[in-house]
Amino acid sequence: MPRLFTAIELPEEIREDLGDLEQPLPGVRWIDMDDLHLTLRFAGDIDKRTANEFAGFLAGIDVSAFPMRLSGLGTFGGREPRILWAGVDAGEELERLARANERAARNAGLDPALRTFKPHITLARLKNAQPERLARYLQKHGAFRTEPFYVTHFTLFSSKPNTGGGPYLVEEEFPLFGGGVGDGSLAADVS
Repeated sequence: MPRLFTAIELPEEIREDLGDLEQPLPGVRWIDMDDLHLTLRFAGDIDKRTANEFAGFLAGIDVSAFPMRLSGLGTFGGREPRILWAGVDAGEELERLARANERAARNAGLDPALRTFKPHITLARLKNAQPERLARYLQKHGAFRTEPFYVTHFTLFSSKPNTGGGPYLVEEEFPLFGGGVGDGSLAADVS
């Protein structure tokens, strides 16, 4: 059974910007730069028939290409943070894309997503991270911001069955309307 998820791939220069944030910190396990992405919908370990149906519904998604940038850093997990993330600035098109991915999953027979969609890029997993060192890191790098870029497609990825994790394999790419033009860079500002 493949373990599948849909995501937005990040341009190489954006992944390099994120890679520049890596520092040795106790209890922080950084995600490999090549595996950084924005998850739209986690499908999990599913059989091939359901995977094919899911891919079929994904192919029918009609959302326009849109601008996006990464902005800000933070953590999930409250007093015992588990995830270090980069925030995402994008408009309504990102929300529309996430909702369309959710509909595709449900139409393929998958259960509703367990969590509300909160767009972010997971940079590192935290286990027993030292709160004061993490706070200093966030104070120093919390204003992180990338140049805007265009999201021209989204991708169906597979990961290691039953365990997840990278390296991730591209199963199929789905273009967004108007996404075949340009190189993915964007000169205009993203609000």
